[in-house]
Amino acid sequence: MSKDKIKLFLLEDDTALNETVCDFFTSKGYAIQSAFDGFEAQDMLYEKRFDLILLDVNTPGINGFEVLKEVRKNGIQTPAIYITSLNSVDDLEKGFDSGCDDYIRKPFALKELLIRVETLLKREFFHEVKDNINLAPNIEYNVVNNELIVDGKNVNIGNKESKLLKLFMQHKGEIISHESIYDYLWEYDEEPSDTALRTYIKNLRKVIGKDSIESIKKQGYKFTLKK
Repeated sequence: MSKDKIKLFLLEDDTALNETVCDFFTSKGYAIQSAFDGFEAQDMLYEKRFDLILLDVNTPGINGFEVLKEVRKNGIQTPAIYITSLNSVDDLEKGFDSGCDDYIRKPFALKELLIRVETLLKREFFHEVKDNINLAPNIEYNVVNNELIVDGKNVNIGNKESKLLKLFMQHKGEIISHESIYDYLWEYDEEPSDTALRTYIKNLRKVIGKDSIESIKKQGYKFTLKK
């Protein structure tokens, strides 16, 4: 996945730090949106889909621990990193119990945060570190090269098909609305197209089976490929 296709979310109530982090990741080619309090963060995380979440812990409204705990209960498994000034073992345990994948203590170097983000993005599926994710007895997906491996042979798929497959894999068994797919699949300066989406679905079905992606009338699509 090229960086300009990666969407980050930041919850940070310190205005200066929020702006600094956003400017830094924007300069590195990432798309990033931010919130300044927990309530705003929850709304944005439910409305949009992101590739990675950065959460300050001590925030107005709802703290970062509770924000992540709540969205995890509602099926959002997006990788998350806590940004915190807390340093006790109990706080660390609480953070991981609430569903985070990594943490970084304040003050921190932006380069270190970037390294942590890029490392975590490499294992975006179900928090696994493997390059290849098994989809079925004869199908694997390589998260590094964006390649499907079918019966031991590499099958190249387009960028939009790759992003769509990743979305389905992260939300297997869930109905994903057309609007959510549009928001995730198309960039801000692109015009979503239902015709194009059907084409991407058709292309994926050709590779992983026609019954792998179920169309739910007036609702969206559901990934049903069984291992």
